[in-house]
Amino acid sequence: MILFHQVRGPSLTVIEGGLTLIAAVLAFCWPRLGAVLFSRLECAFRKLARRPRTAVAAVGLTALSLRLAMLPLFPIPQPFVPDDFSFLLAGGTFADGRLTNPTPAMWMHFESIHISMEPTYMSMYFPAQGLVLAAAKVLTRHEWFGVLCVTALMCAAICWMLQAWLPPTWALLGGMLAVLRLGLFSYWINTYTGGGSLAALGGALVLGAFPRLMKRAQLRYSLLLGIGIAILALCRPYEGILLCLPTMAVLVRWISSSKNRWPEAARLRLATIPLGFVIAAGLWLGYYDYRVFGNPITPPYTINRATYSVAPYWIWQSPRSAPTYRHKVMHDFYVDYELPYLKAIHLLPFLIAPALFKPVVAIWFFAGIALAPPLIMLPRVLLDRRIRFLVLSGVFWAAGIFIEMFLVPHYLAAFTAAIYAIGLQCMRHLRVWRPGGQTVGMVFVRLIVTVCFGLAALRVFADPLHVYYAQWPGIAWNYEWSGPGQYGAARAEVQKQLERLPSPQLAIVRYTSGHYLADEWVYNSPNPDSSKVIWAREMDYRSNLELIRYYKDRQVWLVQPDIKSDLLTRYALPGQK
Repeated sequence: MILFHQVRGPSLTVIEGGLTLIAAVLAFCWPRLGAVLFSRLECAFRKLARRPRTAVAAVGLTALSLRLAMLPLFPIPQPFVPDDFSFLLAGGTFADGRLTNPTPAMWMHFESIHISMEPTYMSMYFPAQGLVLAAAKVLTRHEWFGVLCVTALMCAAICWMLQAWLPPTWALLGGMLAVLRLGLFSYWINTYTGGGSLAALGGALVLGAFPRLMKRAQLRYSLLLGIGIAILALCRPYEGILLCLPTMAVLVRWISSSKNRWPEAARLRLATIPLGFVIAAGLWLGYYDYRVFGNPITPPYTINRATYSVAPYWIWQSPRSAPTYRHKVMHDFYVDYELPYLKAIHLLPFLIAPALFKPVVAIWFFAGIALAPPLIMLPRVLLDRRIRFLVLSGVFWAAGIFIEMFLVPHYLAAFTAAIYAIGLQCMRHLRVWRPGGQTVGMVFVRLIVTVCFGLAALRVFADPLHVYYAQWPGIAWNYEWSGPGQYGAARAEVQKQLERLPSPQLAIVRYTSGHYLADEWVYNSPNPDSSKVIWAREMDYRSNLELIRYYKDRQVWLVQPDIKSDLLTRYALPGQK
Protein backbone atom coordinates (compact mmCIF):
# COMPACT_ATOMS: atom_id res chain seq x y z
CA MET A 1 0.00 0.00 0.00
CA ILE A 2 1.36 3.45 -0.96
CA LEU A 3 1.11 5.74 2.02
CA PHE A 4 2.78 8.86 0.68
CA HIS A 5 2.83 10.71 -2.59
CA GLN A 6 5.97 10.28 -4.59
CA VAL A 7 7.82 13.50 -5.27
CA ARG A 8 6.46 14.54 -8.68
CA GLY A 9 7.09 18.27 -8.66
CA PRO A 10 7.74 21.24 -6.42
CA SER A 11 6.91 20.88 -2.75
CA LEU A 12 4.01 22.93 -1.42
CA THR A 13 6.09 23.72 1.66
CA VAL A 14 8.93 25.05 -0.51
CA ILE A 15 6.42 27.07 -2.53
CA GLU A 16 4.99 28.54 0.68
CA GLY A 17 8.45 29.51 1.89
CA GLY A 18 9.42 30.94 -1.49
CA LEU A 19 6.24 33.02 -1.82
CA THR A 20 6.69 34.36 1.72
CA LEU A 21 10.26 35.37 0.92
CA ILE A 22 9.12 37.03 -2.32
CA ALA A 23 6.43 38.90 -0.39
CA ALA A 24 9.07 40.27 1.98
CA VAL A 25 11.30 41.38 -0.88
CA LEU A 26 8.42 43.06 -2.73
CA ALA A 27 7.33 44.87 0.43
CA PHE A 28 10.78 46.37 0.90
CA CYS A 29 11.40 47.15 -2.76
CA TRP A 30 7.93 48.38 -3.75
CA PRO A 31 6.18 49.66 -0.61
CA ARG A 32 3.29 51.05 -2.69
CA LEU A 33 2.66 47.79 -4.53
CA GLY A 34 -1.03 47.26 -5.32
CA ALA A 35 -2.14 50.09 -3.06
CA VAL A 36 -5.29 50.94 -5.04
CA LEU A 37 -6.43 47.34 -5.53
CA PHE A 38 -5.81 46.35 -1.91
CA SER A 39 -7.57 49.49 -0.66
CA ARG A 40 -10.69 48.60 -2.63
CA LEU A 41 -10.67 45.01 -1.39
CA GLU A 42 -10.16 46.12 2.20
CA CYS A 43 -13.03 48.61 1.87
CA ALA A 44 -15.44 45.84 0.86
CA PHE A 45 -14.03 43.60 3.57
CA ARG A 46 -14.50 46.37 6.13
CA LYS A 47 -18.16 46.81 5.21
CA LEU A 48 -18.85 43.16 5.96
CA ALA A 49 -16.81 43.25 9.17
CA ARG A 50 -18.88 46.15 10.52
CA ARG A 51 -21.90 43.85 10.63
CA PRO A 52 -20.73 41.46 13.37
CA ARG A 53 -23.46 38.84 13.13
CA THR A 54 -23.30 38.76 9.35
CA ALA A 55 -19.52 38.44 9.50
CA VAL A 56 -19.72 35.49 11.90
CA ALA A 57 -22.32 33.77 9.74
CA ALA A 58 -20.26 34.45 6.61
CA VAL A 59 -17.21 32.74 8.12
CA GLY A 60 -19.16 29.66 9.17
CA LEU A 61 -20.99 29.36 5.86
CA THR A 62 -17.74 29.83 3.94
CA ALA A 63 -16.11 26.94 5.80
CA LEU A 64 -19.17 24.75 5.28
CA SER A 65 -19.80 25.55 1.61
CA LEU A 66 -16.17 25.41 0.48
CA ARG A 67 -15.55 22.00 2.04
CA LEU A 68 -18.78 20.66 0.53
CA ALA A 69 -17.83 22.13 -2.86
CA MET A 70 -14.50 20.30 -2.64
CA LEU A 71 -16.10 16.87 -2.18
CA PRO A 72 -15.60 15.85 -5.85
CA LEU A 73 -11.84 16.36 -5.40
CA PHE A 74 -11.61 15.62 -1.66
CA PRO A 75 -14.30 13.05 -0.84
CA ILE A 76 -15.54 12.13 2.60
CA PRO A 77 -12.48 10.67 4.35
CA GLN A 78 -12.22 7.01 5.25
CA PRO A 79 -11.18 6.06 8.79
CA PHE A 80 -7.52 5.16 8.84
CA VAL A 81 -5.54 5.55 12.05
CA PRO A 82 -6.45 3.78 15.31
CA ASP A 83 -7.80 7.03 16.78
CA ASP A 84 -10.36 7.23 13.97
CA PHE A 85 -11.72 3.80 14.77
CA SER A 86 -11.75 4.49 18.49
CA PHE A 87 -13.87 7.62 18.11
CA LEU A 88 -16.14 5.89 15.58
CA LEU A 89 -16.69 3.09 18.08
CA ALA A 90 -17.87 5.68 20.59
CA GLY A 91 -20.08 7.33 17.97
CA GLY A 92 -21.65 4.03 16.95
CA THR A 93 -22.25 3.07 20.57
CA PHE A 94 -23.98 6.36 21.41
CA ALA A 95 -26.00 6.21 18.19
CA ASP A 96 -27.29 2.80 19.27
CA GLY A 97 -28.51 4.34 22.52
CA ARG A 98 -25.85 2.86 24.82
CA LEU A 99 -22.98 4.31 26.82
CA THR A 100 -20.78 1.25 26.37
CA ASN A 101 -20.76 -2.34 25.14
CA PRO A 102 -20.19 -5.72 26.78
CA THR A 103 -16.80 -7.29 26.19
CA PRO A 104 -17.04 -9.59 23.11
CA ALA A 105 -16.47 -13.30 23.65
CA MET A 106 -13.48 -13.36 21.26
CA TRP A 107 -12.13 -10.00 22.42
CA MET A 108 -8.48 -11.03 22.38
CA HIS A 109 -8.67 -11.22 18.58
CA PHE A 110 -10.30 -7.77 18.44
CA GLU A 111 -7.78 -5.83 20.52
CA SER A 112 -6.85 -2.55 18.91
CA ILE A 113 -4.93 0.59 19.83
CA HIS A 114 -6.86 3.17 21.89
CA ILE A 115 -9.81 0.81 22.43
CA SER A 116 -10.54 -0.71 25.83
CA MET A 117 -11.80 -4.30 25.96
CA GLU A 118 -12.21 -4.63 29.72
CA PRO A 119 -14.17 -3.99 31.87
CA THR A 120 -16.29 -2.98 28.87
CA TYR A 121 -15.73 -2.63 25.14
CA MET A 122 -15.42 1.07 24.37
CA SER A 123 -13.21 3.91 23.17
CA MET A 124 -10.63 5.05 25.70
CA TYR A 125 -11.28 8.73 24.92
CA PHE A 126 -13.51 11.35 26.47
CA PRO A 127 -17.05 11.19 25.06
CA ALA A 128 -17.67 14.59 23.43
CA GLN A 129 -16.33 13.73 19.97
CA GLY A 130 -18.22 10.44 20.03
CA LEU A 131 -21.44 12.31 20.84
CA VAL A 132 -20.90 14.57 17.81
CA LEU A 133 -20.30 11.57 15.56
CA ALA A 134 -23.37 9.83 16.96
CA ALA A 135 -25.60 12.84 16.33
CA ALA A 136 -24.37 13.05 12.75
CA LYS A 137 -24.89 9.33 12.20
CA VAL A 138 -28.47 9.52 13.43
CA LEU A 139 -29.34 12.73 11.53
CA THR A 140 -27.35 12.31 8.29
CA ARG A 141 -26.30 8.62 8.32
CA HIS A 142 -22.62 9.56 8.13
CA GLU A 143 -20.41 10.60 11.03
CA TRP A 144 -18.20 12.95 9.00
CA PHE A 145 -20.95 15.52 8.62
CA GLY A 146 -20.72 16.03 12.38
CA VAL A 147 -17.02 16.85 12.00
CA LEU A 148 -17.88 19.20 9.14
CA CYS A 149 -20.57 21.10 11.05
CA VAL A 150 -18.48 21.42 14.20
CA THR A 151 -15.53 22.72 12.17
CA ALA A 152 -17.73 25.33 10.50
CA LEU A 153 -19.07 26.36 13.92
CA MET A 154 -15.49 26.53 15.19
CA CYS A 155 -14.47 28.97 12.45
CA ALA A 156 -17.54 31.11 13.13
CA ALA A 157 -16.89 31.02 16.88
CA ILE A 158 -13.26 32.08 16.36
CA CYS A 159 -14.47 35.13 14.43
CA TRP A 160 -17.03 35.86 17.17
CA MET A 161 -14.38 35.52 19.89
CA LEU A 162 -11.98 37.82 18.02
CA GLN A 163 -14.67 40.50 17.79
CA ALA A 164 -14.48 40.80 21.58
CA TRP A 165 -10.72 41.43 21.53
CA LEU A 166 -9.79 43.05 18.20
CA PRO A 167 -11.26 45.54 15.72
CA PRO A 168 -14.01 44.03 13.49
CA THR A 169 -11.92 43.86 10.31
CA TRP A 170 -9.17 41.91 12.01
CA ALA A 171 -11.69 39.58 13.62
CA LEU A 172 -13.18 38.77 10.23
CA LEU A 173 -9.70 38.22 8.81
CA GLY A 174 -8.91 35.84 11.66
CA GLY A 175 -12.06 33.85 10.96
CA MET A 176 -11.20 33.54 7.28
CA LEU A 177 -7.63 32.50 8.06
CA ALA A 178 -9.02 29.81 10.36
CA VAL A 179 -11.11 28.55 7.44
CA LEU A 180 -8.03 28.37 5.20
CA ARG A 181 -5.67 26.88 7.78
CA LEU A 182 -8.01 24.58 9.71
CA GLY A 183 -11.37 24.27 7.99
CA LEU A 184 -10.42 22.83 4.59
CA PHE A 185 -7.29 20.68 4.61
CA SER A 186 -6.18 20.02 8.19
CA TYR A 187 -6.72 16.69 9.91
CA TRP A 188 -9.25 18.39 12.18
CA ILE A 189 -11.73 18.35 9.30
CA ASN A 190 -10.42 15.38 7.31
CA THR A 191 -10.28 12.67 9.98
CA TYR A 192 -12.45 11.56 12.89
CA THR A 193 -9.57 11.97 15.32
CA GLY A 194 -8.99 14.11 18.35
CA GLY A 195 -11.92 16.50 18.44
CA GLY A 196 -9.65 19.46 17.65
CA SER A 197 -12.49 21.47 16.12
CA LEU A 198 -14.76 20.69 19.06
CA ALA A 199 -12.21 21.75 21.66
CA ALA A 200 -11.42 24.90 19.67
CA LEU A 201 -15.15 25.68 19.55
CA GLY A 202 -15.40 25.32 23.32
CA GLY A 203 -12.35 27.51 23.90
CA ALA A 204 -13.64 30.20 21.53
CA LEU A 205 -17.00 30.30 23.34
CA VAL A 206 -15.26 30.70 26.71
CA LEU A 207 -12.84 33.40 25.56
CA GLY A 208 -15.51 35.23 23.59
CA ALA A 209 -18.23 35.14 26.23
CA PHE A 210 -16.45 36.17 29.40
CA PRO A 211 -15.28 39.68 28.31
CA ARG A 212 -18.76 40.35 26.90
CA LEU A 213 -20.32 39.09 30.13
CA MET A 214 -18.29 41.51 32.24
CA LYS A 215 -19.14 44.37 29.89
CA ARG A 216 -22.88 43.78 29.42
CA ALA A 217 -23.88 41.14 32.01
CA GLN A 218 -26.38 39.48 29.70
CA LEU A 219 -27.83 36.02 30.14
CA ARG A 220 -26.82 34.78 26.67
CA TYR A 221 -23.15 35.33 27.38
CA SER A 222 -23.42 33.41 30.62
CA LEU A 223 -25.07 30.55 28.75
CA LEU A 224 -22.42 30.54 26.03
CA LEU A 225 -19.68 30.59 28.66
CA GLY A 226 -21.25 27.58 30.38
CA ILE A 227 -21.65 25.70 27.10
CA GLY A 228 -18.00 26.33 26.23
CA ILE A 229 -16.82 25.06 29.61
CA ALA A 230 -19.02 21.96 29.33
CA ILE A 231 -17.64 21.17 25.86
CA LEU A 232 -14.08 21.39 27.15
CA ALA A 233 -14.93 19.26 30.19
CA LEU A 234 -16.27 16.46 27.98
CA CYS A 235 -13.64 16.79 25.26
CA ARG A 236 -10.22 17.83 26.58
CA PRO A 237 -10.64 18.60 30.28
CA TYR A 238 -6.97 19.06 31.17
CA GLU A 239 -6.35 21.71 28.53
CA GLY A 240 -9.79 23.10 29.31
CA ILE A 241 -8.77 23.61 32.94
CA LEU A 242 -5.64 25.43 31.81
CA LEU A 243 -7.83 27.78 29.81
CA CYS A 244 -10.65 28.19 32.31
CA LEU A 245 -8.67 28.79 35.50
CA PRO A 246 -7.43 32.27 34.49
CA THR A 247 -10.89 33.05 33.11
CA MET A 248 -12.58 32.04 36.34
CA ALA A 249 -10.07 34.05 38.37
CA VAL A 250 -10.98 37.19 36.43
CA LEU A 251 -14.70 36.47 36.74
CA VAL A 252 -14.46 35.95 40.50
CA ARG A 253 -12.65 39.26 40.80
CA TRP A 254 -15.36 40.89 38.68
CA ILE A 255 -18.15 39.45 40.82
CA SER A 256 -16.55 40.56 44.07
CA SER A 257 -15.47 44.00 42.88
CA SER A 258 -17.13 46.89 44.70
CA LYS A 259 -16.58 49.08 41.63
CA ASN A 260 -18.78 46.89 39.47
CA ARG A 261 -21.83 48.85 38.33
CA TRP A 262 -24.02 45.75 38.01
CA PRO A 263 -26.13 44.68 41.03
CA GLU A 264 -24.47 42.00 43.11
CA ALA A 265 -27.50 39.69 42.82
CA ALA A 266 -27.39 39.93 39.02
CA ARG A 267 -23.67 39.17 38.98
CA LEU A 268 -24.10 36.13 41.18
CA ARG A 269 -27.03 34.89 39.13
CA LEU A 270 -25.06 35.13 35.91
CA ALA A 271 -22.04 33.45 37.49
CA THR A 272 -24.05 30.46 38.71
CA ILE A 273 -25.08 29.48 35.18
CA PRO A 274 -21.55 28.45 34.09
CA LEU A 275 -21.13 26.74 37.44
CA GLY A 276 -24.32 24.80 36.77
CA PHE A 277 -22.96 23.64 33.42
CA VAL A 278 -19.73 22.53 35.08
CA ILE A 279 -21.61 20.53 37.73
CA ALA A 280 -23.94 18.95 35.15
CA ALA A 281 -21.04 18.01 32.86
CA GLY A 282 -19.08 16.61 35.81
CA LEU A 283 -21.99 14.50 37.06
CA TRP A 284 -22.73 13.13 33.60
CA LEU A 285 -19.04 12.35 33.00
CA GLY A 286 -18.89 10.59 36.38
CA TYR A 287 -21.88 8.45 35.43
CA TYR A 288 -20.31 7.73 32.05
CA ASP A 289 -17.05 6.69 33.72
CA TYR A 290 -18.99 4.45 36.09
CA ARG A 291 -20.76 2.66 33.23
CA VAL A 292 -17.70 2.33 31.02
CA PHE A 293 -14.81 1.92 33.45
CA GLY A 294 -16.60 0.72 36.56
CA ASN A 295 -15.82 3.72 38.77
CA PRO A 296 -17.14 7.31 38.61
CA ILE A 297 -13.74 8.74 39.48
CA THR A 298 -11.79 6.65 36.94
CA PRO A 299 -11.46 8.99 33.93
CA PRO A 300 -11.04 7.88 30.33
CA TYR A 301 -7.51 6.97 29.26
CA THR A 302 -6.63 5.58 32.70
CA ILE A 303 -7.42 1.88 32.33
CA ASN A 304 -6.33 1.65 28.71
CA ARG A 305 -2.98 3.35 29.36
CA ALA A 306 -2.41 1.24 32.48
CA THR A 307 -3.14 -1.92 30.47
CA TYR A 308 -1.03 -1.27 27.38
CA SER A 309 1.29 1.72 27.58
CA VAL A 310 4.90 1.97 28.64
CA ALA A 311 5.58 5.68 28.18
CA PRO A 312 3.92 7.98 30.77
CA TYR A 313 1.95 11.13 30.00
CA TRP A 314 4.01 13.53 32.15
CA ILE A 315 7.60 14.46 31.42
CA TRP A 316 8.91 13.84 34.95
CA GLN A 317 7.68 10.24 35.05
CA SER A 318 9.75 7.17 34.25
CA PRO A 319 8.64 4.48 31.80
CA ARG A 320 6.68 1.53 33.11
CA SER A 321 7.50 -2.10 32.60
CA ALA A 322 6.16 -3.44 29.32
CA PRO A 323 3.15 -5.73 29.72
CA THR A 324 2.75 -8.97 27.82
CA TYR A 325 1.27 -8.10 24.44
CA ARG A 326 -0.82 -10.60 22.49
CA HIS A 327 -0.16 -8.87 19.17
CA LYS A 328 3.04 -7.56 17.65
CA VAL A 329 1.37 -4.40 16.35
CA MET A 330 0.38 -3.46 19.89
CA HIS A 331 3.95 -3.97 21.12
CA ASP A 332 5.35 -1.98 18.21
CA PHE A 333 3.07 0.96 18.90
CA TYR A 334 3.51 1.23 22.66
CA VAL A 335 7.16 0.17 22.91
CA ASP A 336 8.86 0.87 19.58
CA TYR A 337 6.89 4.01 18.67
CA GLU A 338 6.03 5.80 21.94
CA LEU A 339 8.99 4.87 24.13
CA PRO A 340 11.83 6.26 21.93
CA TYR A 341 10.21 9.69 22.12
CA LEU A 342 10.39 9.57 25.92
CA LYS A 343 14.03 8.46 25.83
CA ALA A 344 14.96 11.25 23.43
CA ILE A 345 13.43 13.84 25.74
CA HIS A 346 15.23 12.52 28.80
CA LEU A 347 18.59 12.46 26.99
CA LEU A 348 18.75 16.24 26.66
CA PRO A 349 19.49 18.37 29.74
CA PHE A 350 16.69 20.29 31.46
CA LEU A 351 14.04 19.06 29.05
CA ILE A 352 15.30 21.16 26.16
CA ALA A 353 13.59 18.91 23.59
CA PRO A 354 9.96 19.72 24.51
CA ALA A 355 10.87 23.39 24.97
CA LEU A 356 12.07 23.49 21.37
CA PHE A 357 9.71 21.01 19.76
CA LYS A 358 6.34 22.12 21.10
CA PRO A 359 6.48 25.76 19.94
CA VAL A 360 7.46 24.51 16.49
CA VAL A 361 4.39 22.25 16.43
CA ALA A 362 2.12 25.15 17.35
CA ILE A 363 3.61 27.64 14.90
CA TRP A 364 3.76 25.19 12.02
CA PHE A 365 0.18 23.99 12.44
CA PHE A 366 -1.57 27.30 13.14
CA ALA A 367 0.63 29.68 11.14
CA GLY A 368 2.86 27.72 8.80
CA ILE A 369 5.57 29.66 7.00
CA ALA A 370 3.36 32.38 5.54
CA LEU A 371 1.91 33.62 8.83
CA ALA A 372 5.09 33.20 10.86
CA PRO A 373 6.88 36.50 9.95
CA PRO A 374 4.46 38.71 11.94
CA LEU A 375 5.65 36.91 15.09
CA ILE A 376 8.72 39.15 15.05
CA MET A 377 6.37 41.72 16.59
CA LEU A 378 5.59 39.45 19.54
CA PRO A 379 7.72 41.50 21.99
CA ARG A 380 5.48 44.50 21.31
CA VAL A 381 2.34 42.42 21.67
CA LEU A 382 3.46 41.25 25.10
CA LEU A 383 3.16 44.86 26.28
CA ASP A 384 -0.33 45.47 24.82
CA ARG A 385 -3.16 46.21 27.20
CA ARG A 386 -5.79 45.09 24.65
CA ILE A 387 -4.94 41.38 24.82
CA ARG A 388 -2.87 41.30 27.99
CA PHE A 389 -5.17 38.72 29.53
CA LEU A 390 -4.75 36.40 26.55
CA VAL A 391 -0.97 36.74 26.74
CA LEU A 392 -0.84 36.03 30.48
CA SER A 393 -3.26 33.12 30.24
CA GLY A 394 -1.22 31.87 27.28
CA VAL A 395 1.87 31.70 29.48
CA PHE A 396 -0.07 29.70 32.07
CA TRP A 397 -1.50 27.43 29.36
CA ALA A 398 1.92 26.89 27.75
CA ALA A 399 3.40 25.86 31.09
CA GLY A 400 0.67 23.24 31.47
CA ILE A 401 1.21 21.95 27.95
CA PHE A 402 4.97 21.78 28.51
CA ILE A 403 4.67 19.12 31.22
CA GLU A 404 2.71 16.75 28.98
CA MET A 405 4.87 14.08 27.39
CA PHE A 406 3.27 14.03 23.96
CA LEU A 407 1.97 16.81 21.77
CA VAL A 408 -0.36 16.62 18.79
CA PRO A 409 -1.98 19.83 17.49
CA HIS A 410 -5.42 18.97 18.85
CA TYR A 411 -3.89 19.10 22.34
CA LEU A 412 -3.58 22.85 21.67
CA ALA A 413 -7.09 23.21 20.32
CA ALA A 414 -8.73 24.82 23.34
CA PHE A 415 -6.46 27.87 22.96
CA THR A 416 -6.88 28.16 19.17
CA ALA A 417 -8.88 31.39 19.21
CA ALA A 418 -6.38 33.03 21.57
CA ILE A 419 -3.48 31.92 19.35
CA TYR A 420 -5.09 33.64 16.40
CA ALA A 421 -5.82 36.73 18.49
CA ILE A 422 -2.15 37.02 19.46
CA GLY A 423 -1.04 36.34 15.89
CA LEU A 424 -3.42 38.96 14.48
CA GLN A 425 -2.21 41.51 17.00
CA CYS A 426 1.32 40.81 15.75
CA MET A 427 0.04 41.47 12.23
CA ARG A 428 -1.48 44.77 13.36
CA HIS A 429 1.87 45.90 14.72
CA LEU A 430 3.63 44.74 11.57
CA ARG A 431 1.13 46.61 9.40
CA VAL A 432 2.06 49.99 10.92
CA TRP A 433 5.80 49.28 10.71
CA ARG A 434 7.29 52.01 8.50
CA PRO A 435 11.08 51.71 8.15
CA GLY A 436 12.37 54.85 6.48
CA GLY A 437 8.84 56.24 6.45
CA GLN A 438 7.75 53.66 3.84
CA THR A 439 4.63 51.48 4.21
CA VAL A 440 6.66 48.28 4.17
CA GLY A 441 4.69 46.60 6.94
CA MET A 442 1.31 47.31 5.35
CA VAL A 443 2.34 45.83 2.01
CA PHE A 444 3.97 42.82 3.67
CA VAL A 445 0.82 42.01 5.67
CA ARG A 446 -1.33 42.37 2.57
CA LEU A 447 0.95 40.07 0.58
CA ILE A 448 1.20 37.30 3.19
CA VAL A 449 -2.58 37.21 3.48
CA THR A 450 -2.70 36.95 -0.31
CA VAL A 451 -0.19 34.10 -0.12
CA CYS A 452 -2.48 32.23 2.29
CA PHE A 453 -5.44 32.48 -0.09
CA GLY A 454 -3.22 31.51 -3.03
CA LEU A 455 -1.84 28.47 -1.21
CA ALA A 456 -5.35 27.24 -0.43
CA ALA A 457 -6.29 27.50 -4.11
CA LEU A 458 -3.05 25.78 -5.10
CA ARG A 459 -3.68 22.94 -2.66
CA VAL A 460 -7.07 22.24 -4.24
CA PHE A 461 -5.38 21.60 -7.58
CA ALA A 462 -2.10 20.21 -6.25
CA ASP A 463 -2.57 16.77 -7.83
CA PRO A 464 -3.32 17.89 -11.41
CA LEU A 465 -0.57 20.51 -11.15
CA HIS A 466 1.88 17.84 -9.91
CA VAL A 467 2.65 19.75 -6.73
CA TYR A 468 4.03 17.61 -3.95
CA TYR A 469 2.69 18.02 -0.43
CA ALA A 470 3.67 16.21 2.75
CA GLN A 471 0.64 14.08 3.50
CA TRP A 472 -0.62 13.37 6.97
CA PRO A 473 0.46 11.23 8.74
CA GLY A 474 3.64 11.17 6.68
CA ILE A 475 5.25 13.87 8.81
CA ALA A 476 4.37 13.87 12.48
CA TRP A 477 3.40 17.53 12.74
CA ASN A 478 2.87 18.75 9.17
CA TYR A 479 -0.89 18.46 9.06
CA GLU A 480 -2.08 21.78 7.69
CA TRP A 481 -2.15 21.13 3.92
CA SER A 482 -2.51 17.36 4.02
CA GLY A 483 -6.11 16.85 2.96
CA PRO A 484 -7.87 13.50 3.33
CA GLY A 485 -5.80 11.72 0.68
CA GLN A 486 -6.67 8.10 -0.06
CA TYR A 487 -6.01 6.73 3.40
CA GLY A 488 -8.27 3.87 4.40
CA ALA A 489 -9.53 3.30 0.85
CA ALA A 490 -8.13 -0.23 0.60
CA ARG A 491 -9.78 -1.39 3.81
CA ALA A 492 -13.07 0.24 2.84
CA GLU A 493 -13.01 -1.56 -0.52
CA VAL A 494 -12.40 -4.94 1.13
CA GLN A 495 -15.23 -4.19 3.57
CA LYS A 496 -17.58 -3.52 0.64
CA GLN A 497 -16.51 -6.70 -1.14
CA LEU A 498 -17.25 -8.81 1.92
CA GLU A 499 -20.55 -7.08 2.63
CA ARG A 500 -21.76 -7.90 -0.89
CA LEU A 501 -21.41 -11.62 -0.19
CA PRO A 502 -24.59 -13.40 0.91
CA SER A 503 -23.51 -14.84 4.26
CA PRO A 504 -21.77 -13.32 7.32
CA GLN A 505 -18.00 -12.99 6.97
CA LEU A 506 -14.96 -13.24 9.22
CA ALA A 507 -11.82 -11.39 8.09
CA ILE A 508 -8.61 -12.46 9.82
CA VAL A 509 -5.86 -9.86 9.39
CA ARG A 510 -2.19 -10.75 9.04
CA TYR A 511 0.41 -7.95 9.00
CA THR A 512 4.00 -8.30 7.83
CA SER A 513 6.88 -7.38 10.14
CA GLY A 514 7.27 -3.99 8.46
CA HIS A 515 3.62 -2.99 8.71
CA TYR A 516 2.99 0.74 9.07
CA LEU A 517 1.47 1.25 12.52
CA ALA A 518 -0.96 3.99 11.55
CA ASP A 519 -2.56 1.82 8.84
CA GLU A 520 -5.05 -0.01 11.07
CA TRP A 521 -7.46 -2.64 9.71
CA VAL A 522 -8.81 -4.41 12.79
CA TYR A 523 -11.87 -2.46 13.84
CA ASN A 524 -15.35 -3.68 14.67
CA SER A 525 -18.76 -2.22 15.31
CA PRO A 526 -20.14 -1.84 18.85
CA ASN A 527 -21.77 -5.27 18.48
CA PRO A 528 -19.38 -7.44 16.45
CA ASP A 529 -21.47 -10.62 16.57
CA SER A 530 -24.35 -8.93 14.73
CA SER A 531 -22.13 -7.36 12.06
CA LYS A 532 -22.01 -8.64 8.50
CA VAL A 533 -18.20 -8.50 8.62
CA ILE A 534 -16.04 -9.16 11.68
CA TRP A 535 -12.38 -8.15 11.67
CA ALA A 536 -9.97 -10.18 13.82
CA ARG A 537 -6.23 -10.44 14.38
CA GLU A 538 -4.45 -13.68 13.56
CA MET A 539 -2.95 -15.38 16.63
CA ASP A 540 -1.56 -18.84 17.32
CA TYR A 541 -3.05 -22.03 15.87
CA ARG A 542 -5.18 -22.94 18.87
CA SER A 543 -6.59 -19.42 19.28
CA ASN A 544 -7.37 -19.16 15.56
CA LEU A 545 -9.11 -22.54 15.62
CA GLU A 546 -11.19 -21.43 18.61
CA LEU A 547 -12.15 -18.22 16.78
CA ILE A 548 -13.19 -20.06 13.61
CA ARG A 549 -15.21 -22.61 15.56
CA TYR A 550 -16.96 -19.87 17.52
CA TYR A 551 -17.98 -18.20 14.25
CA LYS A 552 -18.66 -21.47 12.45
CA ASP A 553 -21.50 -19.96 10.41
CA ARG A 554 -19.20 -17.38 8.79
CA GLN A 555 -16.98 -17.60 5.74
CA VAL A 556 -13.38 -17.03 6.84
CA TRP A 557 -10.98 -14.84 4.87
CA LEU A 558 -7.33 -13.94 5.22
CA VAL A 559 -6.57 -10.24 4.71
CA GLN A 560 -2.95 -9.22 4.18
CA PRO A 561 -2.84 -5.41 3.85
CA ASP A 562 0.90 -5.39 3.13
CA ILE A 563 0.74 -7.91 0.26
CA LYS A 564 -1.29 -6.57 -2.64
CA SER A 565 -1.16 -9.78 -4.65
CA ASP A 566 -2.80 -11.71 -1.78
CA LEU A 567 -4.80 -8.94 -0.17
CA LEU A 568 -7.94 -11.07 0.20
CA THR A 569 -7.88 -14.88 0.08
CA ARG A 570 -9.75 -17.74 1.71
CA TYR A 571 -8.28 -18.53 5.13
CA ALA A 572 -6.85 -21.96 5.82
CA LEU A 573 -5.38 -23.18 9.08
CA PRO A 574 -1.98 -24.88 8.83
CA GLY A 575 -2.53 -28.40 7.53
CA GLN A 576 -5.75 -27.48 5.75
CA LYS A 577 -6.10 -27.31 1.99
